[in-house]
Amino acid sequence: MLVRTFTSAVSGIEAVTVTVEVNVSRGVRFFLVGLPDNAVKESQQRIESALRVTGFRWPGKQVVINMAPADIRKEGSSYDLPLAVGILAADEKIAAGKTESYVMTGELSLDGSLQPVKGILPVALRARDEGFSGLIVPSKNAREAAVVNGIDVYGMDTLKDVVDFFNGAAEFSPVKVDVMELFAAEQNMYSVDFSDVQGQENVKRALEVSAAGGHNIIMIGPPGAGKTMLAKRLSTIIPPLTLEEALETTKIHSVAGKIDGNTAIMTTRPFRSPHHTISDVALVGGGAFPQPGEISLAHNGVLFLDELPEFKRSVLEVMRQPLEDRVITISRAKSTVDYPASFMLVASMNPCPCGFHNHPERECACSPGVVQKYLTRISGPLLDRIDIHIEVVPVKYEKLSNRMLSEPSLLVRQRVIGARAIQAMRFEHAKGIYSNSQMTTAMLRKYCQLDEACGKLLKTAMEMRGLSARAYDRILKVARTIADLDESHNIRAEHISEAINYRNLDREGWAG
Repeated sequence: MLVRTFTSAVSGIEAVTVTVEVNVSRGVRFFLVGLPDNAVKESQQRIESALRVTGFRWPGKQVVINMAPADIRKEGSSYDLPLAVGILAADEKIAAGKTESYVMTGELSLDGSLQPVKGILPVALRARDEGFSGLIVPSKNAREAAVVNGIDVYGMDTLKDVVDFFNGAAEFSPVKVDVMELFAAEQNMYSVDFSDVQGQENVKRALEVSAAGGHNIIMIGPPGAGKTMLAKRLSTIIPPLTLEEALETTKIHSVAGKIDGNTAIMTTRPFRSPHHTISDVALVGGGAFPQPGEISLAHNGVLFLDELPEFKRSVLEVMRQPLEDRVITISRAKSTVDYPASFMLVASMNPCPCGFHNHPERECACSPGVVQKYLTRISGPLLDRIDIHIEVVPVKYEKLSNRMLSEPSLLVRQRVIGARAIQAMRFEHAKGIYSNSQMTTAMLRKYCQLDEACGKLLKTAMEMRGLSARAYDRILKVARTIADLDESHNIRAEHISEAINYRNLDREGWAG
């Protein structure tokens, strides 16, 4: 008997529906075709054991299984459940007609229990878009899949539950998740706040500008000045995730296997802080079987690189293209996948190997030329892609001991949201442009027009500091954001002046 079941293969962060055709006929052999990898081929042993424990047996006949389309490689153990159900339906142990209305995915244990798998959210979205009645997944994946409206999601614990569901031997209710209620309850759940930081008003202002325009930022200062503490609080002042952003972010984390059984959807912006020993592939994504890297896991959030010069030069250089294009393309001989990578880069570094160059109280122990050599570990092209360079100085005791709370993140976020709203109106007809940091050259000419005083100020700064053309663009973008925070239609001289002061590493004589 020939039957069909349906499942999905995940490529990048999108799913492709896979038809599992099972034919049980006279004979004794087993064939599995359709470009399966070793994990899929090994499913025969898992399925056979699960059937036996559940009270069934492997058909004593020839079993031929085709997984179509045959030109897409089938990877992983998520095909166990649709294969097992297909075999039972072809052997007339399950009513075959009902199985074709559902997409199934899940890994089988030897005792017949269902184990969670990666990439459930893209699978649920594809199943809904293609008009299936429902989705059957392991219970630990059910909440993640249930955030998709318009399709019934059933969480199952064992293969026997699935058999009973199709045979009508037991009643199962679809899992329901109220996404808007989740957002309302969790989108402001941060364990840190700007009010925790005493002093550093100029740095907090720079972070506010960075958040308002989506600008990349680097903080330079001695050990213990608060660079990491400030970076961890940037996520708390960025506008909350929209539903569309939350779904896209959750898809990436789902494909990477970072979603646990209690999480339905990501409601706060991601904050990723990889160690400086990270490899190129781990940062940008890839591998023999491509997976998203840290820059994609930070999509719609913050990527924090602590002690930037300690990262390998090759690791930093591979970020240059994603920082511009906001997407990373992983190309292999047989496939190409795209992962979104629209993140805010926040970096920190000591000013020199000993950490005390330009320190107001301590002497730098580095020999002449060492500071400049240390800075050259970061290439000029990468630094040019970082809009804001801000110096962080140690906080004095008087400010640290002050018990008065500084401005909380909620108030700063309100100003940032206001500036982002201005940008949303400005770019409402520009596809893919959401913030000032993404403006094209043509947009700069249109939205960053300078009067004579501003032009002279910027010209002088360019000549004195030897700034590149890209640095010129960055200054204009940051000045536009500062003007938006002031609710000013025009860029004024004070906005240009503040933006120029956010290019500390370009200042002549800074490195000695």
